Amino acid sequence: MLGVLAGFFVVWCIILVGMFVGRRGILGENARSVLSALTFFVASPALLFETLSKAKLHDVFAAPLLVTAFGAVATAAIFFCIVKLLLKRSLPESLMSAMSASLANSANLGIPIAVFVLGDASYVAPLLIFQLAFFTPLFLMALDATTSAHRTTPLGFVLMILRNPMIVGTGLGLLVAGTGWQVPELVMQPIHLIGGAAIPAMLIAFGMSLNGSRPLQASAGRRLDTLLASGFKLIVHPLLAYVFARFALGMEGQALFAVVVTSALPTAQNVFVAASRYRTGLTVAKDTVLITTIVAVPAMIGVALLLA
Repeated sequence: MLGVLAGFFVVWCIILVGMFVGRRGILGENARSVLSALTFFVASPALLFETLSKAKLHDVFAAPLLVTAFGAVATAAIFFCIVKLLLKRSLPESLMSAMSASLANSANLGIPIAVFVLGDASYVAPLLIFQLAFFTPLFLMALDATTSAHRTTPLGFVLMILRNPMIVGTGLGLLVAGTGWQVPELVMQPIHLIGGAAIPAMLIAFGMSLNGSRPLQASAGRRLDTLLASGFKLIVHPLLAYVFARFALGMEGQALFAVVVTSALPTAQNVFVAASRYRTGLTVAKDTVLITTIVAVPAMIGVALLLA
């Protein structure tokens, strides 16, 4: 238990450094974008490749992937029904709200939490694979079908998935693990060094993003939607994952703890990107990302205490 709390302490220390750096403008106004691009396109794929190339495929694709899929789909479906039938929102806005309540920040916060709290970046791999290869494209296809502004072909979605550097790094790592090929040390060393930049850069950029935002403005008229979406992401989603993992699949110990913690990750920042693209659910997406991001680490500490 002390090791878990120590992991959260390390994560928060780096986040606070990012907040300080961002508030003082030490790295300039474009620093967050540069750091985010570095982690997304270069460092994180290297870290995922190195980690997954040494993983056991059964640990990645068996029960954890099932729990990830069940928790996300069930949370999205329940919240969609609430927003559409009870709050009477439009179909595109209901879809975006469901996305806000169920799509987790698997990269910028998921990878550091997996490394420092769970002890292995491979614990976040099922979430990354499910969201990037299936869940996010499914939402985008539904939004395409319910809005007139954009139309994307199935081939376009396949190419979008294959061009994602996280998917490329994950896929190559799993390929190496599946074939049992040993990557030469001379090749792995630079990959290891580049991957080492991922976590500090992610968390510093993450801390910088927390400066200056004010959620739950009354004028936006979506306070209830935002609070419900935040509650579903941080409470209902991990609770559904726990019930399914513990009682349907019989998971326990570290495996159970890992799937619950990854389910409690905050809303992914690319939800706001999608809301901006489709021009729907902007307020709920933006505010849910911010609220869950701020509250997520304390919420995950609560999960750790409950499952200790």
